[in-house]
Amino acid sequence: MQITNSILMVRPVQFRMNEETAVNNFFQEDLELRNSVINRQAQEEFDTFVQKLRKEGIRVIVVEDRVETDTPDSIFPNNWVSFHKDGTVVVYPMYAENRRRERREDIFAILEEEGFEIRQILDYTRAELEGYFLEGTGSILMDRENQKAYCALSDRADEALFIEFCEEFEVTPVIFTANQSVDGKRLPIYHTNVMMCIGEQFAVICLDAIDDKKERKNVLDHLRSDGKEIIEISESQMHAFAGNMLQVLGTDGERLLVMSQSAHDSLNPDQIAVIEKSSRILSSPLDTIETCGGGSARCMMAEVFLPVKMP
Repeated sequence: MQITNSILMVRPVQFRMNEETAVNNFFQEDLELRNSVINRQAQEEFDTFVQKLRKEGIRVIVVEDRVETDTPDSIFPNNWVSFHKDGTVVVYPMYAENRRRERREDIFAILEEEGFEIRQILDYTRAELEGYFLEGTGSILMDRENQKAYCALSDRADEALFIEFCEEFEVTPVIFTANQSVDGKRLPIYHTNVMMCIGEQFAVICLDAIDDKKERKNVLDHLRSDGKEIIEISESQMHAFAGNMLQVLGTDGERLLVMSQSAHDSLNPDQIAVIEKSSRILSSPLDTIETCGGGSARCMMAEVFLPVKMP
């Protein structure tokens, strides 16, 4: 299946603007507030978001971050880990040194206590020693039904590592470069999942970010050949995190497209109409998290596709 109703989320305790990631995450902005205030506001946004997800029948497994590790971006667990239907857990190499401390084996034990089965752990973190990175489902967008994976190359998404991942999971790689305008320059977008979202029947994508016409055509050809309806967003909508969405399963299998309030507010009626043909929109305000963290709703949710243990 392309989507799941089980989500892992990490509640922040030291959330703030991460100076180590700001060098190439141009979505981040500084707030003139004390870090303690920023963290409290992020916790309030997090708790409201979790409550909304659970109300819709989504299984949300919340893990509290640890103060002693000082991990300001722990709220975005999808970058260091992914959980797959064959029982594989993948652990990824991270660009920022302080983000590497987010990796926690105790989370695997928590998932097993929740009834999930882990059969093997695939660890790519050795690549950090050589300066190569691949930041989970931030870098990799999976089309599980069509056995494809999309990746916008950047400092945080190495091509060779991505191909190695695709070979391991026997999926077809779709590789391109996505850029954004920063101070008059075209610079790489740090994660694929801020400019693109793949649902069962549609794909949300900022085509303007793919400057190379051949690469743009190749991405579109793959999406259209797999029957995806294209919902094109502008670069300004992308900066409102309209690409950072995740389709999930709610009560009785209802399809929900989860996004932030700012993303929802940026969409026009035609875009909403296409989404609502197959999914109901679920949004929540994440202003502090988006501003300081440079990530949004999708980044906060690590999907759990692991098999459930047999009784």
